[in-house]
Amino acid sequence: MINMATDLSKIKPVLQQNTKLEQRLKKIKYKILVMSGKGGVGKTTVSVNLALSLSNRGYRVGLLDSDIHGPDVPMMLGLRNEQLTGDENGIYPVEYSQNLKVVSIGMMLPEEDAPVIWRGSLKHKALQQFLEEVEWGELDFLVVDLPPGTGDEPLSLVQLIKDVTGIVIVITPQEVALLDAKKAINFAKHLNVRVLGIIENMSGSIFGTGGGENAAKKYNVPFLGRIPMDPEVVKSGDSGKPFILGENEAKKAFESIVENLISQLPKQEQ
Repeated sequence: MINMATDLSKIKPVLQQNTKLEQRLKKIKYKILVMSGKGGVGKTTVSVNLALSLSNRGYRVGLLDSDIHGPDVPMMLGLRNEQLTGDENGIYPVEYSQNLKVVSIGMMLPEEDAPVIWRGSLKHKALQQFLEEVEWGELDFLVVDLPPGTGDEPLSLVQLIKDVTGIVIVITPQEVALLDAKKAINFAKHLNVRVLGIIENMSGSIFGTGGGENAAKKYNVPFLGRIPMDPEVVKSGDSGKPFILGENEAKKAFESIVENLISQLPKQEQ
């Protein structure tokens, strides 16, 4: 026999959690996920500079580092010593600037090099808690830096954020990147999420050029632009000073990419 009292007691907390999550996300206009088919393509670099570029335009931006096993966002923004705080009202993001708030599991670890050894279900719960408990306030954009690939964390986030605006895919110029792009695009299509576009990173003489644009044409998705291979980009990741703050070729290219991305946003929401 079904015990209604017991069953309802289990259902109520779930409903409360869902309502809380919906209330948090309702305050955020655009939710953009940045992903890649594999690691090492500069996805986090794109996420960090995208969030910062949008905030410099006057938008209110949140940056969520969801790469549980490799949370590099704090280092790239010079926030390695910052820790998240919270109270009964929720978790409070670290304020990088007036318009940019940042949350990363790296801001919760006792030591910077402490490993996170979690199974899939625990990672899902951690991401759910971030979305439910973080007090972002009113935001124009939430930029989510996904871990590489199409595994547990990207799937969890798309399931939790019901109204994802779209996915930005970062790949490298080589033709082999077509396969990585296809994996990411198929992931988005399978979950009925729009692909806002492809960004080609590390474009230039060493790795070649054109892989990103070719992938965009082949799979009929927007090509947002290419970021040239620039020593300043490499230095910026290690120094904690995003390249978008300097004067370099990568910055010029990236500003154009951001404009292209903004133009891809759903017209009815602008």
